[in-house]
Amino acid sequence: MSVKVAPSLLSSDFSRLNEEVRRIEKHGADWVHLDVMDGHFVPSITIGPVVVKSLRSQTELFMDAHLMVSEPEKHIEQFIHAGIDLVTIQAEATAHLDGALRQIHDAGAKAGVALNPATPASVLEYVWPLLDLILVMSVNPGAGGQSFIPEVLPKIEYIAAQIKKRDLNIELEVDGGVNRDTAPAIVGAGATVLVAGSAIFKAEGGMSLISDLKNIESVL
Repeated sequence: MSVKVAPSLLSSDFSRLNEEVRRIEKHGADWVHLDVMDGHFVPSITIGPVVVKSLRSQTELFMDAHLMVSEPEKHIEQFIHAGIDLVTIQAEATAHLDGALRQIHDAGAKAGVALNPATPASVLEYVWPLLDLILVMSVNPGAGGQSFIPEVLPKIEYIAAQIKKRDLNIELEVDGGVNRDTAPAIVGAGATVLVAGSAIFKAEGGMSLISDLKNIESVL
């Protein structure tokens, strides 16, 4: 079974975002991954709901927004109303993870939770039934082009095993340093969605990586 590929627009040309979305769609992308940063939870500031609304009008691809923002509860509805299909929030960014995930569902979108490299999987213990996606960060959030942190592989394996054990329909997404070299081990650990930015948008021939990742051979 092929994995889903969600190119991250963080590494794309922001002066022609609509064209970049059409380009990844042409090359077989499954999702569009949007990194939303507020300058507080992470140092950088990226896009907001206005940009999302513009992109939504240009594509029917599934849109996955990763909110790297403090107090995500204040922003959830805006992004869903702009056209986001799945909202992922950082476990570390909210004091009320259960409530924030329910808020996403109540607003009409799928809900995900992201875990930073040093955040243990135990934070998921009481929210499993609320999850449509778990995002394991394999770099520290805030900037593209970072190298994959191999120490997260056991966490990916553990979460994948828990999803199977609990018989849950949850996507397991990995973001950070995903490329041809790192993807086999990531998929072998159990990832079902791969986010890649620099390797797709900044490398020579990067668009071909989309189809390569979808058919990657996993290794353990």
